Amino acid sequence: RGVWQLQKLIVSYCDWGGSSRGIRAFMESQLPAFKEKNPQLEVVAELTRGHHPYLKGFYRNKNERVVCVKNLTSEYILFHATRLRNALGRKVIKLKTRHVIKHPSVQGTWTTGTKF
Repeated sequence: RGVWQLQKLIVSYCDWGGSSRGIRAFMESQLPAFKEKNPQLEVVAELTRGHHPYLKGFYRNKNERVVCVKNLTSEYILFHATRLRNALGRKVIKLKTRHVIKHPSVQGTWTTGTKF
C-alpha cells in the first residue's frame, strides 16, 4: 500500500539483568541506525527492572505484537525488530485445510492418486 503499518515500537529491557545483555548491546550499537533508517516509526526505550526484555509493536489496525528477546544477541534482536516493522499486524489464523481457494469445487479437490 505504500504505508508502513507499524506505528510504535517499544524496547523494554532491564539495566542489570543477565537476560537483557543482548538488548543493551543492541541499544548502544544498532538502535540509533535503526531509528535513522525508519523515521516514520516511533521508537521508545522502556526500563522495566527485574523482567525479561521484549519488543512490542503497535500497528495502525489497533493490534499489537510482542516478541520476547531474552538471551538473544543484538543481531537477532535487529532481525526481530525488522520483522515487526515489515509485518502487517494482522492476527494469525489457523487454516482448516491445506487448500485455500475463493470458490471451492462442488466435486471436491483433485488428487493424483485416484484409481477407478
